[in-house]
This record gives sequence, structure tokens and C-alpha cells, in this order.
Amino acid sequence: MLTRAFAATACLGALGATLAWAAPAAPGFRVRTLDGKRTVDSRELIGKRIVVVRFQASYCKPCAKESSALGRLADRYRGRGVDVLAVHVQDTAADARRFVTANRVTYPVALDPRLTIGNRFGFKGTPYTVVIDRRGEMVARIHGVSAVARLPRILDELLAKEAPGAGRR
Repeated sequence: MLTRAFAATACLGALGATLAWAAPAAPGFRVRTLDGKRTVDSRELIGKRIVVVRFQASYCKPCAKESSALGRLADRYRGRGVDVLAVHVQDTAADARRFVTANRVTYPVALDPRLTIGNRFGFKGTPYTVVIDRRGEMVARIHGVSAVARLPRILDELLAKEAPGAGRR
């Protein structure tokens, strides 16, 4: 009897752990890039790309400090199926353009002046970074300046899991 009770508890515990690790679905969004060359529709990327959404602002000093490292990361992972998109929150187009020029930003930038997108992602301040996997799930949400340092490990793990043959025995 003790063995059956233990097995039942273990099964429930395993089920609970599985449910606890399920990543929440990312809210869909559609935004035009600051340069006007591209419209990003997150729903079109599901199943095709991993998306890193970086909420930042022209007035955010840590965002400016990390922008070149974020650009290098975007360049490094672009060919591996990862898109990086910066969304400037509570900013004007002129201020965002100055930020892009001053920091030599190479990744796409969009505007969210009223936090329409940011609030749906749980935005609480800049910088805030969200990683969305190919299934459209938010697999990482990083508040603060540690994102650029933490992203390579997160992205490498995601890419390894999604590689052909990964997980097969």
C-alpha cells in the first residue's frame, strides 16, 4: 500500500513539475520598425524563428551601454534562426532615432510610446528582455542589465533543443 501511495504521489509531483515548467504563450504583436522598412508580426514568426524582444528607451543609460553587445549578439545568432527586436517604450521617434545613431544600433528598432506592447509582456522598466521560442512561448524574461550576458546560454540551449535529431535516442 505504501508503494502505491508513493507512486501516486510521485506521478502527481511529476505532473505538477511539468505544469509548473510550461512557459506562458507570448502575446501577439505587430509593429513597424523605426526605419519604416519592415513590419514585424510575431504570429508570422511562430514555428520559424526565435525572437528576442528587448524593451528599452533612449533615456535608459544601461540600454545605451549594452546596445553594442546586443548588436553583436544579434549578428551572431541571426543566421541561426534568431531575430532581435528592440522596442523603444515611452519614447518619441526622434529620441529613438538619436539613440540608434549615437549607439550605432544594427538590430531593428520599433516604437511603443504608450506601452501597448510592453504592458502585455509584463514590462516593469528598462531594460527588459523577453525570449520567445519557435512555439511562441516566453521561455525567458529578464529584467535589468544581465540580459546580454545571459542570452547566449539561453539561446544556445534553445537552439540545441530544436536542432534536428535533438532529444532522440
